[in-house]
Amino acid sequence: MKLTVNGLPRECEAGDIEALFHIEAEETGLESPQGIAIALNGRVVRKREWAQTPLREGDRVEIVRAMQGG
Repeated sequence: MKLTVNGLPRECEAGDIEALFHIEAEETGLESPQGIAIALNGRVVRKREWAQTPLREGDRVEIVRAMQGG
């Protein structure tokens, strides 16, 4: 299915947000979901809901990592 992930078009077979996170984590070297926030179509999805939140054709997903500093 076609998604937009962090502003970039992407073909992806992930069925839910948790699966998408694991795909992205593998590609970017993230080891843990700690400090990660995911928004689906502009709405932040709680970590405990990732596995129950399906992805659909055309969804917009933003995956952000909290950074320390100033």
